[in-house]
Parts: sequence; C-alpha cells; structure tokens
Amino acid sequence: MTEAERNSIALFRYGILAPFIQRQVAIANKWSYFNKIAEKQYEYIDGTMKTISPSTLCRWYDAYQKDGFDALKPERRSDLGTQRKIDKELESLIAYYINEYPRLPATQIYETLVNKGDINSKSISLSTITRYVTKQKQAKGINKVTTEYKRYEKEHINEVWYGDTTYGPYLTVNGNKTRVYIIALIDDASRKIVACEAFFEDNYINLLKVIKSGITTCGKPKMFSFDNGSNYRSGQMNLLGARIGVGINFCPPFTPTSKSKIERFFRTLKDQYLCRIKPNDYRDLETFNKALKEYIQEYNTRPHSSLENNMSPNDRFYNESKLIIEMSEDQIEKSFLLEIERKVSADGVINIDCKEYEVDYRYQNQRITIRYSPDLSKVYVVDKFDNTLKEIKLLDKKANSSIKRIKVKLAED
Repeated sequence: MTEAERNSIALFRYGILAPFIQRQVAIANKWSYFNKIAEKQYEYIDGTMKTISPSTLCRWYDAYQKDGFDALKPERRSDLGTQRKIDKELESLIAYYINEYPRLPATQIYETLVNKGDINSKSISLSTITRYVTKQKQAKGINKVTTEYKRYEKEHINEVWYGDTTYGPYLTVNGNKTRVYIIALIDDASRKIVACEAFFEDNYINLLKVIKSGITTCGKPKMFSFDNGSNYRSGQMNLLGARIGVGINFCPPFTPTSKSKIERFFRTLKDQYLCRIKPNDYRDLETFNKALKEYIQEYNTRPHSSLENNMSPNDRFYNESKLIIEMSEDQIEKSFLLEIERKVSADGVINIDCKEYEVDYRYQNQRITIRYSPDLSKVYVVDKFDNTLKEIKLLDKKANSSIKRIKVKLAED
C-alpha cells in the first residue's frame, strides 16, 4: 500500500470522527455518537459504500486521541512475500463470529468484516480469512459433519419455488437514505427468477405481492419453500396455500442445500449489479425496480452453467410449458385477498385499519369474515350460507342521511 493510499484512508477515518473530535455536535457521550453514525453509509476511497461499526469507530477514536492523525493510517505490511498475519484485534472479531454463529461460512464472515469497515478488501484477501477461519473451526471441531447434505434439483419446472429476502442498497428519497429489501422467487428446476421486486419494508404483504406476480406470469407451483422468518409463517400464507392448492414448506435451520439456489442468485445479484449502486443513483423505488426488472430479464435469458447444455433459465422453463398451470385473473385476485374477522356494530358498521365500512343490516351484532385487498380497494363480506363474496363500501354518513329507512312490519297474532 502506498503512502498516498494510507493517507487517504486516514483522512476518510478522520472525516467521520471530526464532528465529534471538534465538538461540532451536541453529543457528550462518544458511544451515542458512534451508534448514531454507524447507521449511515459512507463512500470509501475506492468508491464503494460502507457502514462502520461502533466498535471500529471507538478503536479509531481512541487511537487518534493517543497518537494523533498518524494512528489512523493502516499499519505498513512487514510480511511481504509471506502469508499476511491477522492481528489480535481481528482474531478476536473472527472468534466472536465463529463462537456465536458456528455455521456461518468464512465468505460471510469476510463480507461482514468488510461491510463493517473492520478490514479493507484491498489489503486483506478472502483467501487469507478463509484459511484462518477454517483452521480455527477445525481446532474447535466445528467442521465435524453430523448430517449428510447433498445437492439436488427437481426434475420438472414448477415443482418447487424457493423464496427469500436479501438486503438491497440504500436509496436517497426526499433527502433520506432508506434501505431497500429485495424479495425473490426462483424455480428450482430451471433457475428462472419467476418474480423479484424491491420494497422499503420486509413484510408478508410485500411477499404476497411478489408471489402474486410470479403466479400471474409463470403459473402456480406445486410447493413454496421458505425459511422460518415471520413473514413466511403468517396465517395469511397458510390461507393462500389452501386457496390455490399449493403446499408450503419451511426449511429447517442450518441446512445449507435448502435454499442454495436462491442464495446463490442473491450473491450474483450483489456481485454483478447491486455493488455498483450508490444512494443517489435512483430518485425513487419505482425507478430502482424498473432497473432491477431489466437485470432479471437479462439474467433469465443468458446461459446458465448449472443447466444442461448451458441453457438459459427461460429456455429451460418454457421447454416444459405444458406443465404451467395458469389461474384466471379472477381466481388470482380473490385468492390473494387478506382475511380477518370483525364484529358488526348495532348500526351495521365494521372497522378495518381505522376506516369504517357499512354492511348489510342482517349482520348486525354478529361476527363475520372479511376478505380484502392489501390496498383496501376491494373489501368483501363472506356470506355465511353460500361462501360467496359480497362487496361492501366505505360508510357514507351524508348519503345515509337522505335514505328512507325500511320499516319492518311484524306479523300479527
């Protein structure tokens, strides 16, 4: 590493610490300041965006207070021509990840250290960390195999779709940096990304939107396979599976082959596309999703090394187009309605998300089942007798004031 590079890194570190060192911020406690700025991303000297952990910031600050600006420079290598040594501080960080997350692979430990600013990817390589992690795990007996895992894939398309969520980049929207979450579904046999979209929230509502998109364009699978996250284990997911006749499987924890294909896709997405994105590149989520869609289209149409004859995912998928089970638009719309129960008031009104809806007077003082679209554009009562859906509207008090009420004449003895 040149002296100019060492100075650039030291200036980068000092620039982050400067407001606190120079008392430009009204925060007396250094940990309060470090925790606050650790939530942000900073442009590193190589143009990449990084987050810095509070512990790393504290280490920089203490070094500066003790030895000044030069202490912020990376140490010079004294081991040129030999394998790089890992210092005591880095050893303790790696030991923490090995002890707390024994099944976390070395590649992810390395990624975490780089993303948190604990190491520089240009000065310490993945292979160095991998060798060290492997040696430490062997010494602790962590790599001892207790369960046999084998790679596998389904013979035909639409047998299993794997779904998962990954962290996306930060986007600057209305002056605020906001993290996006990318939800994707992959067909096991063809590796086709059947649906993929980014959101500002990782929840089951957005997951259902992605599933709906996949079924609309690629038909329905025989089974969904997810991890054990709360988004996937919601009651609404079970209802959806029952309505459309699709099984739902939840992958056991620490089974490396369970979601390997979707995780491999996310790794490719980050390495080839997301790594180049800066917070100001996209003005809103819609623009980002448009670019993401273009990448997915390109991914699905290029040769895939794990497919026979290097076929593209699209070619592999549509070679078995006879296996695509389509659903009508009406079936899809009604299957993806959310479902809740509500008690009808004495004047025939129910409340959903702080909005009042008027129902038939026959349901007064009864508990009824409601189905509705996530955006509340359509709300239905499920009839107790024939299970048909009766659409209901928002309560209109002004219109009701001019309606002549029906008088019910009771039978005389």
